[in-house]
Amino acid sequence: MKDLTKYRNIGIFAHVDAGKTTTTERILKLTGKIHKLGEVHDGAATTDFMDQERERGITIQSAATTCFWNEHQLNIIDTPGHVDFTIEVYRSLKVLDGGVGVFCGSGGVEPQSETNWRYANDSKVSRLIYVNKLDRAGADFYRVVDQVKNILAAKPLVMVLPIGREAEFVGVVDLLTRKAWVWDDSMQPENFEMLDVPDDMKDDVEKWRAELIETAIEADEDVMEQYLEPGDEPSLEPLKSCIRKGTRDLEFFPTYCGSSFKNKGIQLVLDAVVDYLPDPTEVIPQPEIDLEGNPTGKVAEVTPDGPVRALAFKIMDDKYGALTFTRVYSGVIKKGDTLVNTFTGRNERIGRMVEMHADDRIPIETAQAGDIVAMIGLKDVRTGNTLADQKDPATLEPMVFPDPVISVAIKPKDKHNSEKLGVALGKMIQEDPSFRVEVDDESGETILKGMGELHLDIKVDILKRTHGVEVAQGAPQVAYRETLTKRFEDSYTHKKQTGGSGQFAKIDYIVEPSEPGEGFVFESKVVGGRVPKEYIPSVEKGFKVSLDKGPLVGFPLLDVKVTLTDGGFHAVDSSQMAFEIASKAAYRQTMPKAGPQLLEPVMKVDVFCPENNVGDVIGDLNRRRGMISSQEKMPTNIHIKADVPLSEMFGYIGDLRSMTSGRGQFSMEFKGYQPTPSNILERVKEEVAKREEAKK
Repeated sequence: MKDLTKYRNIGIFAHVDAGKTTTTERILKLTGKIHKLGEVHDGAATTDFMDQERERGITIQSAATTCFWNEHQLNIIDTPGHVDFTIEVYRSLKVLDGGVGVFCGSGGVEPQSETNWRYANDSKVSRLIYVNKLDRAGADFYRVVDQVKNILAAKPLVMVLPIGREAEFVGVVDLLTRKAWVWDDSMQPENFEMLDVPDDMKDDVEKWRAELIETAIEADEDVMEQYLEPGDEPSLEPLKSCIRKGTRDLEFFPTYCGSSFKNKGIQLVLDAVVDYLPDPTEVIPQPEIDLEGNPTGKVAEVTPDGPVRALAFKIMDDKYGALTFTRVYSGVIKKGDTLVNTFTGRNERIGRMVEMHADDRIPIETAQAGDIVAMIGLKDVRTGNTLADQKDPATLEPMVFPDPVISVAIKPKDKHNSEKLGVALGKMIQEDPSFRVEVDDESGETILKGMGELHLDIKVDILKRTHGVEVAQGAPQVAYRETLTKRFEDSYTHKKQTGGSGQFAKIDYIVEPSEPGEGFVFESKVVGGRVPKEYIPSVEKGFKVSLDKGPLVGFPLLDVKVTLTDGGFHAVDSSQMAFEIASKAAYRQTMPKAGPQLLEPVMKVDVFCPENNVGDVIGDLNRRRGMISSQEKMPTNIHIKADVPLSEMFGYIGDLRSMTSGRGQFSMEFKGYQPTPSNILERVKEEVAKREEAKK
């Protein structure tokens, strides 16, 4: 069996353009996995292997790769930074034991870094911080350290100091050993010298080193007591174990710096991954739930001796069939084993397993607790499903994915494309849980739903290139919602008398808004058998199935509470069907009287623009009904934060570029739903009426 203490499952995550894919390339070169470096800006990075990634220079799918450093096995996942693909970061963090947060030396802590950091906090993942691109103009290591404290409310533990600034950046001083690592200009990572600390940095090094020791020893009381003796300083090993403990407990985050592109500083980050990030056995084990979804009180101990527990965290389709990326939490899986998928209850035979290196694969016979492997040819496994021992099944805590906020209608160009479309979309839904597909029964159009314009653009692009399906695309549509603002009491009686037994159901009920985010709540306060118990679920079902069509414009209704207070029934003519019909009719009768209101998705927008364009950009955001929440001066530009309705943000990138001569950038993510002004409600009603007319 493999030694689990020699494993590190880590993810590299950051904002767009902070250089995480380049950092991954450098790690692979240093660990001997690749011999020729691929550059992102040339479209040749190892982990960016989709056409769309190479063209746009961004990472879309998280790629997995395995390498070795100091006799430790590192399973590395390179995740996307673009906000439309945050879901990839979220599901990667779920299965990692540690992470490296990469920040740009000049851009600092950017909006997507905040989102990723929040996800990592939620998943309780230990992290190192690596400040990259210190050779850039405007790069300032100390400013980024301050931003980590102020914006992320995190505690950076500075482990190295940079030697030289911007173009003069040549290396780093390791504070623990007081040694300077200085690289030459050959851009080869192995061409460095170990020197003494430069004279002009000695005071700084001592100051930061004292701070490092003080912070680190707080993690271990025994070491702290020794250190309180005057003149004593803990030796290197106890100090390292304090740093390891504090990192594991998320008390602080060891912070490094360098320039990945120039190959300076990566070795120290790799040493830190081995020295300070936890191995699979040191992480809080995943809680288990039984097949009904109730907590069992047990956890999936990371040990090869336990029952098999493995989480499928990503599905990818390629020419050999579906690849299911799986993290094994406990037990050993052998080729040919049969496991149960606890979500579907069906058995899955493990035919082939491979270790991944971006899109190369090395076949393996067994996988054990702690491993991240890809399985080929599983039939019915989705992201977030657990594969478990047939004799002792249990589910690991499943993943939760956000609802899409934007949709676009597509139509295949001809019959030949129409046949291929269904198969292609089926594969794409399996790969990406934040991507949904619906068919409009009336128009026959296929509706794609996603997290943003870029997300849907890429999906249509993948349909065309990867699956060879040509489609015509409609304008993007906003996912509006409706809700109620008033409480209303009402009554409805359903009577139908034809030959034979009739139908009879009477219900008295209250409809009112529930708490935001609570969804549909149903409560029965019927006493004395006025509505027999067996009919009450039918009343709930009738209201629940009606929620898809709101009373105002026909968008789904959110956050509604229905209380059944009284009713009446007939010994012969009442049935479950009669009560379901009554509650559907009651929904249509009462919801328009309860103050329905249209809600629109509002996005959290971050805009970066040059100082002299700030007025234009803010004026434009105000015109788009945006609420500006803050503006902050960055070293090279101004960062504006605003909340803007999604319907006003279509095509924004083009307008921003023309206002800022191509220098402006923005990112946005879904914030929540807010009430729509009355003029917008009229506009939405007109749009919906036009669409309905076009369908006829």
